[in-house]
Amino acid sequence: MSTQTLIDGADAPIRLVLVAESDFSAWLDAAPAATRRWAAANGLKGEAGRHLAVPGEGGAVAEVVAVYAPDQPLWALAGLPDALPEGDYALAGGIAPALATQMAAGWAVGAYAFTRYRKRRRQPARLVWPDSADRAEATRIAEAIALVRDLVNTPAEDLGPSELADAAVALGRRHGAEVRVLKGDELLAQNYPMVHAVGRGSARAPCLVDLTWGDPAAPKVTLVGKGVCFDSGGYDLKPASGMKLMKKDMGGSANVLGLASLLMAGGRKIRLRVLIPAVENLVSGTAFKPLDVIPTRKGLTVEIGNTDAEGRLILCDPLAEADSEKPAVIIDMATLTGAARVAVGPDLPAMFCNDEQLAADIQAAAAATGDPVWRLPLWKPYRKWLDSKVADLNNVAESPFAGSITAALYLQEFVSPTTPWVHFDMFSWNASARPGRPEGGEAQAIRALDRMIADRFG
Repeated sequence: MSTQTLIDGADAPIRLVLVAESDFSAWLDAAPAATRRWAAANGLKGEAGRHLAVPGEGGAVAEVVAVYAPDQPLWALAGLPDALPEGDYALAGGIAPALATQMAAGWAVGAYAFTRYRKRRRQPARLVWPDSADRAEATRIAEAIALVRDLVNTPAEDLGPSELADAAVALGRRHGAEVRVLKGDELLAQNYPMVHAVGRGSARAPCLVDLTWGDPAAPKVTLVGKGVCFDSGGYDLKPASGMKLMKKDMGGSANVLGLASLLMAGGRKIRLRVLIPAVENLVSGTAFKPLDVIPTRKGLTVEIGNTDAEGRLILCDPLAEADSEKPAVIIDMATLTGAARVAVGPDLPAMFCNDEQLAADIQAAAAATGDPVWRLPLWKPYRKWLDSKVADLNNVAESPFAGSITAALYLQEFVSPTTPWVHFDMFSWNASARPGRPEGGEAQAIRALDRMIADRFG
């Protein structure tokens, strides 16, 4: 998706008047009497996300008043492209550059629709580019979010491991990155045994994407994304209700690619590496089984306590590879556990981090960008729950408690204590539609992480 719903100009655009929640009472008091009566008659109050078309002479729309939350500028206008009648609109008055940029990006994000299989039912309203907006920045944000949404929304029929790898290759080519893809038995030859083990049960060969970009001498930032293109649960088969949404189990890899898009388009001063293990977790004669013991790239052996805890399995090999370079930071993203959703719900990616300053920087960036995360602890006493009687560790805990924490503790085994590392356990999905956020795949935490990386490295 591009910013095609933002236009250079229009003959007679309708004025779009923005009013912050905190300024609504003052704005209403200063408005013409007819506008105050119209607002009262239509129940317009100072609630973010509400808007009202105000008629002029002859009954035609003279302007649209939109109330927004200043701490959520990306979503200020995101509900309007589909809510307003088709036509051209322009912001009234001068808008600060940073706010105008976010609002323009939000307009483009709000106009998003997944149209691969069905044409959109109506064309969205168009916004004249605000004069002070940074067009490149707005486009960078909108395109990264659309990339994530498109990937997560695509069903497994059309997005298997090879197609996910192709998406990474296409992104890399746009930005001059180098991309290598290991496939099938190449994974064994190159010592990614766990990725191979999880993916070998599918007729579609597992892959490992390895993308590099930027100055080799710059600080290394490595991203690792869970790319389970469909998860049946394996021999620990999911019920139908749990399997239905499993096309989105590659949401971590989609968000990693969205973040990579932001970083490369933003020209960040880093040496970026992206590692994506892409598999399907299916049942077959070659699929891995409960109580199998499988080696890992790090040399640790893992007993399979549950084949439906496959995400942490495919992440451990690329995490070990990422750690071998001792980068400045490792970030992994995964739709990993239902326990995280029980703990913090669908909107808040659960964050686990072994470095206090890194965690603080991410939380500050999340607050600044309105892209929330919520930190949970790497509680060491729970590590013993992952002990195995026959291997170095088990992939699941015996206890039913703290499922997201024990999953993070498993991943921590594959990262050195001295390597700054953060793990995100995310939903990557809107279960119901909100303004600018349709039901379906969603980008989470990538704007916050882009800000953190920009602040740290430039």
